[in-house]
Amino acid sequence: MSWLRSLFPHRRFDDISISIEEHIAEKTEELMEEGMPREQAEHTARRAFGNVTLLRERSREVWQWQRLLSVASDLRLVFRRLWRSPAFTVTAILTLAIGIGANTAVFSVLDGVLLKPLPYSHPEQLVATRLAAPGAAGLANFTDGLRLSPSMYFTFSEQNRAFQSLGIWIRHTASVTGLAQPEEVRAISISDGVLESLEVPPAAGRWISHADQDPHGAKAVMLGYGYWQRRFGGDRSAIGRTLLLDAQPRLIVGVMPRGFRLVDTDFDLLVPLALDRNRQTLAGFAFTGIARLRPGVSIATANADIARMLPLWMDSWSNGPGTDSHWYEAWKITPSLRPLKQDVIGNVRSVLWVVMATIALVMIIVCANMANLLLVRAEARHLELSIRSALGAGRARIVRALLLESLTLGLIGGLFGVGFAYAGLRLLLRLNPSNLPRLAEISLDAPALLFTLALSLIAGLLFGSIPAWKIAWAPNHSALGSSRTSGASRERHRSRNMLVILQVALSLVLLIAAALMIRTFQRLRSVNPGFTDAGHLQTMRISIPESLIADSQTVARTQNEIADRLAAIPGVRSVGFATAVPMDGIESNWNLIFMEDRKSENDHPPLRLFNYASPNLFHTMGTRVLAGREFTWTDIYGGKPVVILSANLARELWGSPSAAIGKSIREFVPWHEVVGVVEDMHQNGVDKDAPAIVYWPTKQGDYRGADATDFSRSVTFALRTDRAGTESLVGEMEHAVWSVDANLPLASIQTMQEIESRSFARTSFTLVMLAIAGSMALLLGIIGIYGVISYTVSQQRREIGIRLALGAQKAALCWRIVGSALVLTGIGLAIGLCAAAGLAGLMKSLLFGISPFDPLTWCVIPLVLAAAAVMASSLPARRAAAIDPAEVLKAE
Repeated sequence: MSWLRSLFPHRRFDDISISIEEHIAEKTEELMEEGMPREQAEHTARRAFGNVTLLRERSREVWQWQRLLSVASDLRLVFRRLWRSPAFTVTAILTLAIGIGANTAVFSVLDGVLLKPLPYSHPEQLVATRLAAPGAAGLANFTDGLRLSPSMYFTFSEQNRAFQSLGIWIRHTASVTGLAQPEEVRAISISDGVLESLEVPPAAGRWISHADQDPHGAKAVMLGYGYWQRRFGGDRSAIGRTLLLDAQPRLIVGVMPRGFRLVDTDFDLLVPLALDRNRQTLAGFAFTGIARLRPGVSIATANADIARMLPLWMDSWSNGPGTDSHWYEAWKITPSLRPLKQDVIGNVRSVLWVVMATIALVMIIVCANMANLLLVRAEARHLELSIRSALGAGRARIVRALLLESLTLGLIGGLFGVGFAYAGLRLLLRLNPSNLPRLAEISLDAPALLFTLALSLIAGLLFGSIPAWKIAWAPNHSALGSSRTSGASRERHRSRNMLVILQVALSLVLLIAAALMIRTFQRLRSVNPGFTDAGHLQTMRISIPESLIADSQTVARTQNEIADRLAAIPGVRSVGFATAVPMDGIESNWNLIFMEDRKSENDHPPLRLFNYASPNLFHTMGTRVLAGREFTWTDIYGGKPVVILSANLARELWGSPSAAIGKSIREFVPWHEVVGVVEDMHQNGVDKDAPAIVYWPTKQGDYRGADATDFSRSVTFALRTDRAGTESLVGEMEHAVWSVDANLPLASIQTMQEIESRSFARTSFTLVMLAIAGSMALLLGIIGIYGVISYTVSQQRREIGIRLALGAQKAALCWRIVGSALVLTGIGLAIGLCAAAGLAGLMKSLLFGISPFDPLTWCVIPLVLAAAAVMASSLPARRAAAIDPAEVLKAE
């Protein structure tokens, strides 16, 4: 343990002192025995021994880490100075804590979403199996590429050479009964190959097996961890119990672990897809594919393998008797595999990097502000530093002392910044932004803490090096009592001006970015979504499984009766329903449509979105009928072949809404007469173009010519009422639905205003982050200008007093001081405009309805900063004008 004692050598120094004194005492005794008086003997013994102090110092140098103790001594002085300057210390630490905390929080988001690998084994082998179909006109307007059909899954999983495993899945809702009140849950149907690709073992029980995929076998189900805890209290005896799902009993075979999500989709239940191979066709492109590559296989190789299998797929399947198996060759289907992580992240990458860059700019402004504070503080310590230099302290020692102070501030600020970051992340998780993927993986973990430590040290060195350099290398740094108006002081004043210019320039960049997002948000709010008064529109979703009601006529009448019961609720003015309402996230059906008055049926007409609508839906939603009429219940029950089109589709096909009335279109057979045209609805958010939509009746004749069986079992009801969003209305809605069928659960109970707000999530998140960054930058810029002008006034107090004594006008003096602030601001604005031009170009993908060089933004923001500069400098200017010349001259 000798190395440990060497770290604490003070006791050893005491032992040396005792030994020295004992040696001198022994020598003194010897001399006294020879007859020498005690005083003379002690003096002689000490002279013979030598310089006791010098020996102690040399021992200290041998046995002690002299440099370390020197640093420790400087640190004690640093803490003492900070303790004696509480206003400066608190201001500096809070400024740093906010800047470092904001950067740490955003880095945690960036790391959790973009940088961390997916939480699966060998995530680099996982790919999303998507396809492109450039020849399918209209497909790119409403879906992210072409998804897989079940027949594709069978072909690719059986004939591939590139994959270890491959599977498909689709999310949906299901009704659970028998546990408590009827409940609609989030379910995902998965094929073989999905769990095998992800390689995540269950927390309890087993995976869904190959045998569970038999459509005629026993029904199985797996529980999500959250649903297991919520409904079964985490009891392992739930394994083996039976769950009534869509009125069918299913055996619970396993539970997936905590935090497991299928790609980035949360769920309550995993259900076997159980595809009947003998009933599959070429079509049915509704399934998301996932695969795990074989070791050493690249995505390019896997794409080539998929391309090889596409002709095999068309040769092996058809769309029914008399159809052309190679009809899809016109779509020019090509593989478009991509890393699964890219599929999860989506388009949020650019948003997060822009936010990270803006928060980093805030940190640079914080460092500039801190450098200015330390320059002023160092100049106030000019006499102290000069004395230290005169007593032998070299430049290195002075620089070290100044850097130790800045590093100490940086580390303390970083420590408090961790608290700010933690609070910010907790708030973010509470807000739960729907557009932010991998939200559950965002945390203040070891990489974030290391980032905080690195940022604190770098910031401390950055803002500390400028004043340390200026003070230590000033030409008169060793001159006692040198004038504060000397060249060194002027040099430091120029440094502070440069830092203010930097602050103004960066503040302008951030404020322009924030203003562009504000303008984008205003434009989004001004877009007509295709419905009105969203706050008074209540929605809910009802699913009627075939196992509960098989007959289509009964389903239609049940939906009609539910609508009637809902309409009878006090305060409800109107009720309608559809397969999906705008922006609710329900994926729409799509297919080809043919026009009766066109002779080009074999030229592959474009694909269009389908929605199934009830009578009175558009009236309830506040969607204008531009031509014709809505559906009636006579149309529904009579099976009349009628259809309604969106305005943009009517214009595309026949030039105007009115011209479309009376025309006929079909998906297969029969032809449907166009009886109405309604205004466009923004299905996927107001920031995206409204798609062309075909609105079929909620129940219509089957294309094979049999009885009416083509209809929607899962529909969203919309209620127009002033009571939307109230608990009392929800209770009455439940009573109304259960009075028709007690086994039907209510799901997705929300107002259209809530749905619409989620469509702004991406813009809102970016707007809030940039607004915070811009506000911080503006505040720090004002503080920087105020600090420099205020300090300049205090330094020129004598000169100002003399000017006033000689007759200078106070107003002219004030304008002179304000003018100096405006000069600094003007230079910063000129530099900032050039930098902002580069950032605006990068933000183009985040904007909507405005140019990155929006004239209003680029004119107003510089004026705001100029006004801030006038405000920040006016107070020091007034203080200068209030100086009493008599007091100044008396002091002279």
